[in-house]
This record gives sequence, structure tokens and C-alpha cells, in this order.
Amino acid sequence: MSSKGRVFTDAVFGPVARALVRAGVSPDVVTVTGTVLTVGAALWLLPTGHFVAGPLVIAAVVLVDSVDGLMARTLGRSTRWGAFLDSTLDRIADAAIFSGLLLWGVSRDEPWVLATALACLVLGSVVPYARARAEGLGLSASGGIAERADRLVVALVAVFVVGLGAPVAVLVGALGLLALASLWTIGQRMAAVYRQTRADAEEAG
Repeated sequence: MSSKGRVFTDAVFGPVARALVRAGVSPDVVTVTGTVLTVGAALWLLPTGHFVAGPLVIAAVVLVDSVDGLMARTLGRSTRWGAFLDSTLDRIADAAIFSGLLLWGVSRDEPWVLATALACLVLGSVVPYARARAEGLGLSASGGIAERADRLVVALVAVFVVGLGAPVAVLVGALGLLALASLWTIGQRMAAVYRQTRADAEEAG
């Protein structure tokens, strides 16, 4: 999340986070609850064509889900487990959103929506994997043009616009661009790792 986005969530959800901490609620509970709500909304509202309510509900839940990080900072105990749980469940939530669009494409016989949603689902999962695998090897592979927030904003705005009456081609175009952006980001991260490991290859040669 950008610094401006963090300031916004701190201002809006800070009191909620502090209230939950005082009530003894664990940040992990908020993380899991947010994921369950996101998955439920994505797999119920999107496949059934609720393209106005769906993006609004999902966006609201994703924003509220940031409360867990605020709670952890309030408690002063951001843990590796919490970071792992949050990152893992984010992948599940993202997959549910694109799976919901994929299912809608199947039910409405929209092959291009099906194809582009599937591409986003697959490539979107590789983007964070490339970073995690690099970091597991002690390398750096962050950055790119298809970070999680970017993918969610573009996808949800496109769905919302189609829900307001825009042609399905808008959604296809947005998902296609997201797939290409994800592919480009994967390439960027692979190139970054290659540059960092070039010395290893030269030594081996």
C-alpha cells in the first residue's frame, strides 16, 4: 500500500483497530475474517453478475481488512507469522476474485472473459511467487507494474463500469492488460534475479 493509502486507512480505520485491540480481538482473526468475506462475496456476487454490488462490497472488505495491520502496529507485535498469514490469505482472496469472473464468463458464454480471467488468475499467482522464491534465495525481486493493489483496482473498476452498462469488451480489455502487466512484471523480476546471479553463472562457467 502507498504512503498516501496508509495515511487514509490509519485515519479511517485507526479507531476501529484500537477498539478491537481493547476488546481483545486478535489481528489474525481479522485477517481470516476479511479473507472469508472477500472469498464469499467474490464467489457469490461476481458469478451471478452482480457487477455493481460485487466490486463495492469487495473493495469495502479489502479496505477493512487493512485493520489487522493497524492492530498489529498498535500492539507493537508485528510477527513473521502474521506477515505470512496475511500474504497467503491475500493470494486466496485474489484467486477468488478472478475465479468469480471466470465462472461468470463460463455461465454467460463469454470466452474472452474466461480466457483473460484465467490468464490473470495464473499469472497473478506467479508474480508474488517470483518475489517469494527470490527472497528465499537471499535475492531481491520486488517492484514491477502489476502489484496486488494495481491488479485489484483495475479489475474491480472494470467490473463496476460493466455493471453500470459498459460493454463486456471493457472488462476483457482490462483483464487482458492486467495479464500482460503481470507477464511483464514476471519478466522484470526474472531479469532482476538473473542480474544478481550472473556472477554465480560466470564462476560456474
